[in-house]
Amino acid sequence: MNNVVNDNLYETRNNLVKEITLLSDAQFNSKPDTGKWSIAQVCHHLVLVEEASIKAIAWGLKESDRTQKERKNVQHFILDRTKKFKAPKMVEPGVEPFEVQQIINLLNDSRKKLITFLSTIEDQSILAEKSVKHPALGELRLDQWIEQIYLHEQRHIEQIKEIKLLLDV
Repeated sequence: MNNVVNDNLYETRNNLVKEITLLSDAQFNSKPDTGKWSIAQVCHHLVLVEEASIKAIAWGLKESDRTQKERKNVQHFILDRTKKFKAPKMVEPGVEPFEVQQIINLLNDSRKKLITFLSTIEDQSILAEKSVKHPALGELRLDQWIEQIYLHEQRHIEQIKEIKLLLDV
């Protein structure tokens, strides 16, 4: 994994943890509106997306045909918060209340799994040669699956900041 991607994964995760660390469990689980997610649910969703991304990359690596696709401008697409997406069922957060520390532990576990998994890939160049269909972005190169993890997290950090303003935190 290249240093820029690794630095972005690390920096974005640190920013996320900073946003939630000082919240009480009540603030963490409060919803700004009945149809909206709580900060806890946003964070649980991020854990689920990271775990699903590991599975997608692993599946893509096992495929024998190398379907190199052009790089997509995923940064623009993901960070444009005027475009709303419905989370696929497999990455919808739980409805039960979460504790801040519980979610931080889940975030740490999912990131450790990602880094460990990526370190097992001997030839990292293969990540740019294979692709898997992403539910929101379409056919996506495996290296961009890694990139979308921290971009998606950045998108939701902005959402968390908005929720905190709405909740007057």
